[in-house]
Amino acid sequence: MSSISFSTATVIPARPATQSRLRLTARGRAVLLALASVPLAFGIAFAAISGGSALASSADEAATTAVFETVTVMPGDTLWSIASTVAPTADPREVIGEISRLNMLRGGELQIGQELAIPAQYAD
Repeated sequence: MSSISFSTATVIPARPATQSRLRLTARGRAVLLALASVPLAFGIAFAAISGGSALASSADEAATTAVFETVTVMPGDTLWSIASTVAPTADPREVIGEISRLNMLRGGELQIGQELAIPAQYAD
């Protein structure tokens, strides 16, 4: 019968690191960057050219401009008191909701001296 023994002194040589076949030089990196930036440049140019068509003319501006009545917030005013004053026959909760949406109010916080736009159906 034969026995096989392994010695811990056996060293397996490491394989040399293989170099990649592709070497990217400084000029190659510049060319690659230029090619990658071409779609971005086209996108910016397209946005600049087509963005001007969205502008309204001064004749259209007068027809689409809405005029709102405003109320200045005084000390002690709340949205409820303003809604009750502006539309005494309407449900104050609905009026508060419309005032909040129109003025983009978050949480109902008011500042003294703040001007609030009143929806057209409640304006005098």
